[in-house]
Amino acid sequence: MSGSNYQETLEAVFGFDSFRPGQERIIKQVLAGNSALAVFPTGSGKSLCYQLPALMLDGLTIVISPLIALMKDQVDFLLGKGVKVARLDSTLSAAEARQVYSDVRAGSLKLLYVAPERISNERFFAAIEGHVISLMVIDEAHCISEWGHNFRPEYLKLAIAARALKVERVLALTATATPSVVEDIVREFEIQREAYVNTGFHRPNLHLEFSPTPEAERMGALQDRLNAIPVGPTVVYVTLQKTAEEVAAQLVADGFSARAYHAGMKSEQRAEIQDWFMASTEGIVVATIAFGMGIDKSDIRRVFHFNLPKTLENYSQEIGRAGRDGKPSHCEVLGSGEDLVVLENFIFGDTPTEESIRVFASFMLEQEDEFDISLYQLSQLTDIRPLVLSTLLTYLELEGVIEFTAPFYSEYKFKYLEPKSEVLAAFKGEPGEFLKRLLAQANEKKTWSYLNLDTAAKALGADRNRIVKAFNHLEEKGMLEVGVTGLRQGMRMLDRQPEIEVVRNLVEKVERNEAGNLERTRNVVELLNVEGCKTRFLLSYFGEELSEDCGHCGYCETETVVPVGRAAACLSDEERVVVERFEASKPGGVSTAREGARFLCGIASPKTSRSRANRSEFFGRLEKTPFEAVLNSLADTE
Repeated sequence: MSGSNYQETLEAVFGFDSFRPGQERIIKQVLAGNSALAVFPTGSGKSLCYQLPALMLDGLTIVISPLIALMKDQVDFLLGKGVKVARLDSTLSAAEARQVYSDVRAGSLKLLYVAPERISNERFFAAIEGHVISLMVIDEAHCISEWGHNFRPEYLKLAIAARALKVERVLALTATATPSVVEDIVREFEIQREAYVNTGFHRPNLHLEFSPTPEAERMGALQDRLNAIPVGPTVVYVTLQKTAEEVAAQLVADGFSARAYHAGMKSEQRAEIQDWFMASTEGIVVATIAFGMGIDKSDIRRVFHFNLPKTLENYSQEIGRAGRDGKPSHCEVLGSGEDLVVLENFIFGDTPTEESIRVFASFMLEQEDEFDISLYQLSQLTDIRPLVLSTLLTYLELEGVIEFTAPFYSEYKFKYLEPKSEVLAAFKGEPGEFLKRLLAQANEKKTWSYLNLDTAAKALGADRNRIVKAFNHLEEKGMLEVGVTGLRQGMRMLDRQPEIEVVRNLVEKVERNEAGNLERTRNVVELLNVEGCKTRFLLSYFGEELSEDCGHCGYCETETVVPVGRAAACLSDEERVVVERFEASKPGGVSTAREGARFLCGIASPKTSRSRANRSEFFGRLEKTPFEAVLNSLADTE
């Protein structure tokens, strides 16, 4: 492609007469047929790096993103530009999803946005395989790295899927990547060094302030800041959903225009709050980290951390949502050492017990050479949360014990949108006979019919993929509305290692993961405590060196530090009494010291949720007590 071609597209479609830093370098790599990695700060124009090439390349561009808000905003923007684009996510109706699949088959789409989990879904895979996929875009690419702050096991499968789909090139995007995370990304997607572009993290327009404040005084401090600092759209980040509700309610009572936002709300309510905030010139959103990802609002003037951020990666992303218009913006941390208890307790609580790991390993090693699992059922069996379980399964794959095959749904449910007789009459010859025999396998109810795919495939002597494609075709034609149930992950046993070795390796990995997460949280404390330029310290964490102090952070202006410390890992007399009473009653589903510590600190598990033991008076009684202190106290009594 010539430079004039993409310059013309930049102006004609996107209305820009020049590129932002790094954009043109990435676009040239992609148009030249190379896979690439763009590490750009939040709000610096990563989306143009694939939207523009997608319009110039033949075939389909698939954008993989976990951010539904980003999908919706970008699809709406591109549709407004006359681009044929669609998204597949959980908010679409059955009719809307059918239309998307129809457009994919027709080859009329230029871009398709999907969630990471969908790329290995057998229905989706069957719909897109064989089509020319000129570009696969991996948003939030740091999730592929085990060393990153937000490792997501499904991301590791994207490189495998890209090869299986014969994707011509991959573009990985992220706003936060330490040097070790970059190494993982370029290795997995075979990206050459010249196709890695990092524009740096320094944002001179952001004033970074650090004012650790005792929890009892924090609300007053926040109100003082809101009154003192020029008004503008504001985000206040908190750790817990209940904190978001409480702080927002207090701000409203004090006359501020504030709304709470967190993952516990219904999607419609979250969407309404996002729309309100986007249109507001002085609105305040009090939110957990669920808010902000993919929200493209350029005039956010203030970002407060009411609680300590989880990691420096989180902090960098969250302050990066301020001042995208280049104008001065205020970013201040009010959280203190008191917040470390909750942050660290969540980390400890995610670590499965050795007994749970042993149950998991035993179950896996007893399986046939080809098998499949239900993540939900295995979670109930092992008392390990599904997300953590996915990580353990990925560890087994990385160690060569198992290999993931395609995920699938054990059962299809469908209802006729046209009379069954007309559906059958529409197909002649062998296809018609196959369809007649296939539909005869279904268990027909009043509205919906149900079909077990494996049972049907065996009865018909047919390939399972043919059945999947048949249902896709019938749905595309508007003859059936199809739903799926019973998600199962296919597996293949590669190396049936001794159970004792598998358990030992997994225990080592989860302990290393726990230590890494604790270290990332303690890096936040180090940032607050460092006696030096805060901006310089933050940039060095991401491998970027600033030649001199920034001159505009809180330390550069005052040369003072309010130190942050950790709570002592010991119990008060009152807390010891709670532990003793808990030990005497032992709610159902709690048998080990770690399980007991999770229970007392208010961290639910599949076992306690199933037994409803978390309704006990003891559940969460010590949620503000260091997990280690509770664990050590319970271990002493075992």
